[in-house]
Amino acid sequence: MSPETPKPELHEYAGGWITERKGTGIPGFLKLAYPIIAIACIAYLVLFINGEVNHSERGPLVQQLNAVTGSANGFMYIVAALIAVYVVILLAFLFKKSGHEE
Repeated sequence: MSPETPKPELHEYAGGWITERKGTGIPGFLKLAYPIIAIACIAYLVLFINGEVNHSERGPLVQQLNAVTGSANGFMYIVAALIAVYVVILLAFLFKKSGHEE
């Protein structure tokens, strides 16, 4: 008789498309990458809130478009605030212990 090896407990998500072993945590590079990407999105949004107006070729066209259409700075700051809320929720999720881990 051969000794039976214990099978690891697997959790399936998305109808079996994603599987996870019990007790497996989020990898460190993802814990670092997600917030950096989200903060880069906020920075990009704030820096280029009215488009790339200082570009040598496209700048004058962007300035003309902004003059005709007006600015949406308030809306863009709301979007940046929503991204910031997402970052806070993401950080809380990344650093809390999973409910199915023991």
